[in-house]
Amino acid sequence: MTMRTPIWIPALVGLFAVLWIIPLVGLVVTSLRPAGEIVSAGWWNLDNPTFTLDAWTTVWTKYPLASAFRSSLTLTLVATALTMVLAPAAAFAFQFLKFPGRRVLLLIVVNSFVLPQQVVIIPLFALWKELGMIDNLLAVVIPYVGLSFAWAVFLVKNFFDDFPMELIEASRIDGCTPLKTFAHVVLPNSVTPMAAIGILQFLWCWNSMLLPMLYLRTDLPLTVLLARIAGSFEPNLDQQAVAAIVTTALPLLVFIVCQRFFVMGSKNRSGGKE
Repeated sequence: MTMRTPIWIPALVGLFAVLWIIPLVGLVVTSLRPAGEIVSAGWWNLDNPTFTLDAWTTVWTKYPLASAFRSSLTLTLVATALTMVLAPAAAFAFQFLKFPGRRVLLLIVVNSFVLPQQVVIIPLFALWKELGMIDNLLAVVIPYVGLSFAWAVFLVKNFFDDFPMELIEASRIDGCTPLKTFAHVVLPNSVTPMAAIGILQFLWCWNSMLLPMLYLRTDLPLTVLLARIAGSFEPNLDQQAVAAIVTTALPLLVFIVCQRFFVMGSKNRSGGKE
């Protein structure tokens, strides 16, 4: 017997969907209308509106949008890839390997999760300046990976609590080293936590502005460029809307694509238990 979904549930979901879509529509309309009309009448006023691509042309010609996009993509992909590999490796070691000080080290790693990034900004700036790493992409990538390492390890280790020990023992009997066990047994069966890490890390790194603004001077990402497009004496709402659309397009696409793998991994895991 199938239970019918109460009608208020899809109605409520539809309401939230509309509330979520309205700002996106406003962003697109704002990018296509002159700034004067937006300020005087608002983007929702469509009484004899004027549509133009001047804001798009101005942003692409006046600001290094392509270079900023490339910088954001490089920083985000490198930091996300390193986190997706290093966090499961560390969680595998804490969960399945025995070595002195394992519990103490795990406690230190997990407790660093509560450390806010603002605490390490000044010491890191002094260190990068002494090492000559200011305006180096590594000065941003390393904190991206380090600051996300604690929660990523904690997430994967919780997943490994339910990991079938039979697979680990079978790989040991077959003569696999810990590295081969991790690469050929654990990683292929860890789609769910790796997808979650990839989604969260990608979104955080792509939208981060504080660290790139402090440590980079030339290869500025989109978030820093978006802050600079905002004029001091004029709002530049149309140009800001263009930059915001370019900035949010890729994370939205990545979330939609990676969510499929995330759901797929969840289904496979639940199916294995059944």
